Amino acid sequence: MASTQEWIAGSRPRTLPMAVAPVVIGSSAATALGTFHPGIALLAALVALMLQIGVNYANDYSDGVRGTDDDRVGPLRLTGSGAAAAEQVKHAAFLCFAIAGLAGVLIVVLSGHWWMLAVGAVSVLAAWWYTGGSKPYGYMGLGEVMVFLFFGLVATLGTTYAMADQLSQGAWLGAISHGLIASALLMANNVRDIPTDRTAGKLTLAVRLGEHQARWSYVAMIAAAVALPLLMLHISLWFLLPLASVLFCLGPSRIMLSSHHSGPALIRVLQLTGILSLIFAGTYSLALLLA
Repeated sequence: MASTQEWIAGSRPRTLPMAVAPVVIGSSAATALGTFHPGIALLAALVALMLQIGVNYANDYSDGVRGTDDDRVGPLRLTGSGAAAAEQVKHAAFLCFAIAGLAGVLIVVLSGHWWMLAVGAVSVLAAWWYTGGSKPYGYMGLGEVMVFLFFGLVATLGTTYAMADQLSQGAWLGAISHGLIASALLMANNVRDIPTDRTAGKLTLAVRLGEHQARWSYVAMIAAAVALPLLMLHISLWFLLPLASVLFCLGPSRIMLSSHHSGPALIRVLQLTGILSLIFAGTYSLALLLA
């Protein structure tokens, strides 16, 4: 039976900022439009966190039973390491999805946007099918695309619309930028796992691109994310604030572009990218509010 510490490690805490950041941006965009609903903000954060933890457990379970994690570097895999039974990990994933679903229903009740139930259902299915099911899209190189959609566009714009009943240019740019940062984090994770994924037949985008191009794609994604707010300078010079995030791009970019850093050495990039997502969310949100 896995310990509490092992369950926490299995939830992959380094990825959790990616769940909080889009809700912060989406809430700030709604506030800039004249509406803020603290209850919806908290519930949206709960939905995003539970989906992120749920997909991490689901990935742990699916890769574990497929044998993909039999020889894996990086954070603890509960199933692959034998720390927890596969069924326990699957049930933990489903519990997280259930909590996310309940919080999502409450958002719908508060906002009155019943069509969002369909968005929530698709989000849960996408979380499971990342590495689950007979044809997981994570094995086809589509992981970054789906992360961009759900932890960029859906999480950010969904939060804004649930509160304000409308969207803005600021919400869209924030959603796109954060989607790129979230995709970059997954790319860094998959670059680390290229040797084992290739052996296991898991054709992630990193495997398909090759290590050199995959490393450069990480840098390109975070650079584009930080640069996009400059498109808002015609509204206010406050949108120069997110450029402070550049300082937090340098460390992970240097590691990614160094061929001397591979395998476990790339775990540090996950933590630094998580910090980058929070810094970007904070500075961009502040720019939205001050503008």
